[in-house]
Amino acid sequence: MLLKILYMFDPKNLTYILTMLEAIEKIMLYTEEFNDEESFYFANKQLNFNAVVNLPIVCGEENKKIDKRLKTSKEINWQNISAMRDKISHNYRGIDESIVWDIVQNYLPKLKKALIEMVPKVENYQLYIKEALKSDYYQEIDYLKTIFKMDKDK
Repeated sequence: MLLKILYMFDPKNLTYILTMLEAIEKIMLYTEEFNDEESFYFANKQLNFNAVVNLPIVCGEENKKIDKRLKTSKEINWQNISAMRDKISHNYRGIDESIVWDIVQNYLPKLKKALIEMVPKVENYQLYIKEALKSDYYQEIDYLKTIFKMDKDK
C-alpha cells in the first residue's frame, strides 16, 4: 500500500483525465433539460443527441492513453469505454438512443467520480490543472479548483 502512495503518475495522464472530465460535463450540459431518452433523441433535430454521441468517442480515445495502473476503480469497466468508442465510430447509424441515455444517466457519474479520484495520483496535478483551466477548451471543469482546494490567485 505504501508503494502505491509513493508512486506518482506521469502528468500526461492528467491531460487525458481532464479531457474526459470535460467531455462528461458537456454531455451533462447537453442532456440536462431532458427527462427521457425519446425527448432527448428528437430534440433540436437530434442536435443534442449527435453532440452527445460524439463525446464518448473522445472519452474512449483518451481512456486508451491513460496508464493502466492508474485505472484502479472496480466500478468502471475501462475496456468497455474504449470498445464503446470503437462501436460508435464505426457504426454511427446503429446507435441505440436508449443505450446512450442509460450511459448518460447511470454510468457517467461513476466514471466522473473515478476520474476525479485519479487526479491526485498524478505528479504536480495542481500545477497542471491550473494551467489547463486557462485554456478555452476546459470551460466546464472549473469545479476542480474547489475539489482540490486550489487558490485561484496563486
